[in-house]
Amino acid sequence: MVSLPRPIWLLLGWFFVGLGVLGIPLPLLPTTPFLLLASYCFSRGSVRWQQWLHSHPHLGPFIKDWEQHGVIRRRSKILCTVMVLAAISYPIFFLPIAVGIKILVVVTITAVLTYIWTRPSTPRQR
Repeated sequence: MVSLPRPIWLLLGWFFVGLGVLGIPLPLLPTTPFLLLASYCFSRGSVRWQQWLHSHPHLGPFIKDWEQHGVIRRRSKILCTVMVLAAISYPIFFLPIAVGIKILVVVTITAVLTYIWTRPSTPRQR
């Protein structure tokens, strides 16, 4: 574990919260990984801010679902898929981008969406 001063952990936490919030409307910027990083940073810098993040009505459920169950909810999967496909469709089909770059983008997006869709959508019943 890296030993950083508390203010640095807080600064990093807020930086990742900002990126996570930006990822909500921006299709190619992920939300959950940045919120998970923010939660980790806050756990090192301020338990109070970590608790705030976990109890936030809009951001908290993403973190709790992932940390407790490794779950990505079906609605999030669908929204992510639609947004990503909408964002890459125009450049892939209509812009004069090198074929190799287009193939790289399609392979990368396919890998990301495969990962997302292979995660559980609901917590496992015990």
